[in-house]
Amino acid sequence: MELRKRRRERVAQRAFLILSLSSFLILLTGCFGSKMTTSGGGEVTGTGGRTFTEPTPYGMTLVKRGHLKMGIEKQDSLWGKNTPVRDISVEGFWMDETEVTNSKYRQFVYYVRDSILRERLAEIDETYKTVKTDKDGEEIGTFINWKKSLPRKPSEDEQEIIDGLYVTNPVTGEKMLDYRQMNYRYEIYDYTAAALRRNRLNPQERNLNTDITVDPNEQVWISKDTAYVDDEGKIVRETINRQLTGPWDFLNTYIVNVFPDTTCWVNDFPNSDNEMYMRYYFSNPAYNDYPVVGVTWEQANAFCAWRTEYLLKGLGPAARFVQRYRLPTEAEWEYAARGKDQNEFPWDNEDVASGKGCFYANFKPDDGNYTKDGNLITSRVGIYSANSNGLYDMAGNVAEWTSTVYTEAGVDAMNDINPQLKYNAAIEDPYRLKKKSVRGGSWKDPESYIRSAWRSSEYQNQPRSYIGFRCVRSLANTTSEKAKKK
Repeated sequence: MELRKRRRERVAQRAFLILSLSSFLILLTGCFGSKMTTSGGGEVTGTGGRTFTEPTPYGMTLVKRGHLKMGIEKQDSLWGKNTPVRDISVEGFWMDETEVTNSKYRQFVYYVRDSILRERLAEIDETYKTVKTDKDGEEIGTFINWKKSLPRKPSEDEQEIIDGLYVTNPVTGEKMLDYRQMNYRYEIYDYTAAALRRNRLNPQERNLNTDITVDPNEQVWISKDTAYVDDEGKIVRETINRQLTGPWDFLNTYIVNVFPDTTCWVNDFPNSDNEMYMRYYFSNPAYNDYPVVGVTWEQANAFCAWRTEYLLKGLGPAARFVQRYRLPTEAEWEYAARGKDQNEFPWDNEDVASGKGCFYANFKPDDGNYTKDGNLITSRVGIYSANSNGLYDMAGNVAEWTSTVYTEAGVDAMNDINPQLKYNAAIEDPYRLKKKSVRGGSWKDPESYIRSAWRSSEYQNQPRSYIGFRCVRSLANTTSEKAKKK
């Protein structure tokens, strides 16, 4: 525990130092090989350094920065729902070409399973863990040794540990993974909170108005998300308010059960025979390329954190430039869905089918006739044409989580540059504060709901058989194409 605490504090301190100008100058000097010269004849010529070209992330496409009139300009008199409209601008970003599939999400679940298994095997075999040190030889901490293969012919003790991850159906005798144990722990450093002037460790830096005398003994209170497993094995999640003591106070800890709720198929549709989907949709390889469903907003965020961790393990020094995976903001999602011509739908016209009767998306085209578009429930991702941004299924198939908290005010309450409304609701918060914006409409929704500007919502802990997600990643290099041509 002491080693883990020291490691967390060291990580947080390093992250916090990046925010300071002095550390940034040291980084430039130490990492890029800059040095003082007089070769410019006494003129300031700027520092040099090695440039970084960000490779295209696997399965993602670039959505270039641009402008959007966000919202529905022609208000829908049928539904009587007023959607705020506003001109906004967004920075470029990478976005998944398709929704996250069962296959990709299952890889996440298996990673969590195997990490838990290795941790438990390490209690009887120390070769399942490894001790890492920094460049000075100081011990950083003890980690899972992923190079160590799991036993093909386990001993009796090893088999007992492996069996502990599974449960047996008392009726059928079927052996199943115990979903209750599939808990993923991750940490996110809140750079935004750490950068706020009111949260500066030095009281003199909290107010730049020189007419105001800053009280050096003023106490700053911050909110911090934390999670741990109690003595009974239960996950305890809470948001604590405490006085600011150091940079590690902005390191938030989460523990999330990541197994999707496969029962959503029968809970979302009572008086309907959907048992087959409940039993096989996530586990059967026949559905590998279908979008994962039954995943909450909290689980989608955990997937983004794991995907970032998984990526950084495979990168070298360039890892420090790469941004983390995350859910798109509501503005980013709509901007990407509308395409380069900012259409009402992700395609080029206001119709939902071609003249030959071929539909452009998987949705509910008629009252009760789900199969009119060729599908009953979800469809394989990417079987319909991509929009002009190279993105598939931005209308229909499954609706998608965004990172934005849902309010009726929508974009009216946001900034007009990279707009976002963010609130990480705590367990103890009123349930009404836990609504997140959902975009795109789904396989069960009519035509009106699959428009790019249509807004809906769901509670962050509520899994649905018609809601999935896709990831985005901010650009590490934001140079515009126009600037490159000059």
